[in-house]
Amino acid sequence: MTQASSILEFRRLVPELAPLLSELFAELNRSGDQAFFHPHPLTEGEANRLAQLVGRDLYYIAVADSTCVGYGFLRGWDAGYEIPSLGIAIHPGYQGLGIGRALMHFLHAAAKLRGARRIRLKVYPQNTRAVRLYEELGYRFDRSRENEQLVGYLDL
Repeated sequence: MTQASSILEFRRLVPELAPLLSELFAELNRSGDQAFFHPHPLTEGEANRLAQLVGRDLYYIAVADSTCVGYGFLRGWDAGYEIPSLGIAIHPGYQGLGIGRALMHFLHAAAKLRGARRIRLKVYPQNTRAVRLYEELGYRFDRSRENEQLVGYLDL
């Protein structure tokens, strides 16, 4: 798990990194975290598909040593949306270390570099840790819901 000598890196998802993402997806499925995070199937095949994508949407992994400890994306540009959707998932064994917050800040900067003025995300209200983090980062949730999830926006 965590070691004092671990180095955290954010890497753009490329085909060579798909096996690491696949391992994270398997861990999320084992832990039950897919109940809160399911923007797409959490499978090896999907990890390979995402690693092959070329376009404006951005997919990143957070790596500590040789373990994928987080995954995040900004997507929607390729589908023609002006406001990208953000999503993150953190390895269950690495939660509570600030990786999610760091990944969010990284994705916000990446969105700004792409010219985004606003970001959206969805979160289940029962996922209180995530809701708290998003609110601390400045997300505002309106009263609307999509598939029982809160919809939040951040002005960049």
